[in-house]
Amino acid sequence: MVDTASVKLFSGTATHYLAKKIANAYGKELGAINIQRFSDGEMSPSYDESIRGCDVFLIQSTFPTSDNLMELLLMIDAARRASAKYVTVVVPYFGYARQDRKDKPRVAIAAKLVANLLSAAGADRLMTCDLHAGQIQGFFDFPVDHLDGSAIFAPYIESLHLENLIFAAPDVGGVGRARSFAKIFETDMVVCDKHRKRANEVASMQVIGDVENTNVVLIDDMVDTAGTITKAARIIMEKGAKSVRAVCTHPILSGSAYNNINNSVLEELIISDTIPLKEESPKLKILSVAELFATAIRKVHTYESISSLFIKA
Repeated sequence: MVDTASVKLFSGTATHYLAKKIANAYGKELGAINIQRFSDGEMSPSYDESIRGCDVFLIQSTFPTSDNLMELLLMIDAARRASAKYVTVVVPYFGYARQDRKDKPRVAIAAKLVANLLSAAGADRLMTCDLHAGQIQGFFDFPVDHLDGSAIFAPYIESLHLENLIFAAPDVGGVGRARSFAKIFETDMVVCDKHRKRANEVASMQVIGDVENTNVVLIDDMVDTAGTITKAARIIMEKGAKSVRAVCTHPILSGSAYNNINNSVLEELIISDTIPLKEESPKLKILSVAELFATAIRKVHTYESISSLFIKA
């Protein structure tokens, strides 16, 4: 019999709101950890209970500021030095994932660097959700559990009972995600082809495919300034769609994002709680990934397959 008492869940500062929900869904209290901060901002985490020989799960997303990543690295190192048996980093939102390749000369591949840092700190496993690019899993030399947000989004979309449902990718890079939803619902998809002048600024966009008299759901992994998603929604409505809403797993929502969303033609923006919101908006529908991660943690600890957590398209 697997000893579930040897599981210890700990939270970093930035993701405590979600870690509490994950721990509650798992059926355990969060472990006691103290993250001391010196007057200059330097962090020093220490575990206030024994973790010797335990399977330790450290829950912390790595969105900016970089303190969140540094805090996680120090938590991993402290766990290793406290003789934890196995250290799994649970990173609901994996920051720096957009920098996964050299798209122009003399730039960093930040996603690979973060993978190297987690490995160097002593992590044994990564658990995350909806990476910006699936191939980032190959940056790691240890197991990666890449959970699929469709497990929580698809049931909600189904509950809306939308007629003439069609899915859309807000850019060419999101075709794979939109296609997976289209397969689940056995329907069609279209693509919004965009051209950027620079990061976070869309110069032009066109819709490839017919959306007339359909209810459209845009699919993306993250929404930052919401410029792309709201512009795509407006163009889709101009092409004759009856309604448009969007699904974006990670609500970065920086800059003028809330203003863009509130003034858009979107019926709603369906997001998860991998990143805490800075503001409220009547157009935001939040679904929690807590149960998904709690189930994955349980299955990983008991050496069970996590395949059942994925919707078969």
